[in-house]
Amino acid sequence: MLERFSFRQLLVIAFLLIAALLGAASLRALFSLEDLTLESRDNAARSLELSEAAQSLNERSISMERSSRQSVVLDDRVLRKRFGDDARDAAAILTKLATEGIPAARAQQWRTRLQTIGNLLTGEPDTAIERERQLALQFRELEGLNAAITVQVQQTIQQRNKSLAGKLETSRKHLAQQVIGAIVLAVVMALAFGVWFTLPLKRLENAIVGLGENRLDEAISIEGPADLVLVGQRLNWLRLRLAELDADKSRFLRHISHELKTPLASLREGVSLLEDGVAGTLSPDQREIAQILRHNTGVLQGQIEDLLRFNTAAFEARQLHRQTVDLLHLIEDQVDAQRLQWRARELSVSVVGEPLKLEVDPEKIGTALANLLSNAIRYSPLNGLIRLELSRLPGVARIDIHDQGSGVALPDRLRIFEPFYRGERQPTGMPRGSGIGLSIVHEYIAAHGGRIELLPDQPGAHFRIELPHVSKP
Repeated sequence: MLERFSFRQLLVIAFLLIAALLGAASLRALFSLEDLTLESRDNAARSLELSEAAQSLNERSISMERSSRQSVVLDDRVLRKRFGDDARDAAAILTKLATEGIPAARAQQWRTRLQTIGNLLTGEPDTAIERERQLALQFRELEGLNAAITVQVQQTIQQRNKSLAGKLETSRKHLAQQVIGAIVLAVVMALAFGVWFTLPLKRLENAIVGLGENRLDEAISIEGPADLVLVGQRLNWLRLRLAELDADKSRFLRHISHELKTPLASLREGVSLLEDGVAGTLSPDQREIAQILRHNTGVLQGQIEDLLRFNTAAFEARQLHRQTVDLLHLIEDQVDAQRLQWRARELSVSVVGEPLKLEVDPEKIGTALANLLSNAIRYSPLNGLIRLELSRLPGVARIDIHDQGSGVALPDRLRIFEPFYRGERQPTGMPRGSGIGLSIVHEYIAAHGGRIELLPDQPGAHFRIELPHVSKP
């Protein structure tokens, strides 16, 4: 499924999914806020209407009191009609208030008072004063009812505001939970997509590093987006091509070296015969020429053998036979093996460290250590000190080799591990090296997935080897 899409397409899909998640949370928050805003606006309008209705009921009551008492005293029909109009308006307002939560009993009390007031409007003229006094009492009672209704309206408004505030708080908590959840989920998705996308890139990086370290026997297979799969196929093709070229190079070196050794042996044999006088006595000049020829043929033979040795080492570096080895014991064995050499130069060699077991090819790591120790002995001054330190770091075994020699010149540092490269600082009184010892060390250490470097310590040279995959003691 993953192979159907390119890396760019998957990246766009991941961004769209995260954007859709955050967008959905934002839209939900927006709609919830809009609903709450509308509800708040409606609640404010209804509260205003209730307040206006309660105030209007009080005003109608005052108007009814004035018109009713005047109509009783003056026996005026127009005033009674005005009272009737105000009474109908007040009854309609009361009905509206009743639908908004005013208790029915209180509304019924108000209507009963209104009916009693209406009955007092008519009667004998000589009872007008008494009826007017009764009206004043009834309106006092009605005024108390109006005050109670006003309080009830205010309580209703407060209760609605409290209910709306509760809804707002609940909605705020829900929205906060949704937003936080969406953010957390988006972060988790981003991390998951990041890890998911990084794995193919990490495998691709490891494949390129493997090619750079000449691990050509490991097949390259990248699983992931279509374009990365295609890159992996191209890298695998490159690996096969490099392996083929490397095999061709090895075959060429073995063939040309073999072809050169046969005539070279004949040439050396002929020079020896000339020096021995088999073809006749040589003059001093002829003997000098024969010695020059013998020396140069010896040098040429040594170079051919070095070439074969390096080619063999490069080939064997890809064929590791790992065993569980005590690295400290392996170092001590190499020091003991070259005891005669470093004692002949009156050197002191110390090994520092704790036992550390490691899965390595003991022959190749031993050869690498032997080459480094041989170089240190070669370049150290008389009575000098060579120190080998073994230490363990998280996931890494480290070996440091120090000497007190002349060190490596700055221009040589970048090329010190190249085959057949010999630096400008050579020990006096010793034959010039072949320049393949350190390159073989580099091949063997790289084959184990480790690395070797020359540190810029002074005086002398300081080589550091780091080998991964340290096993637990």
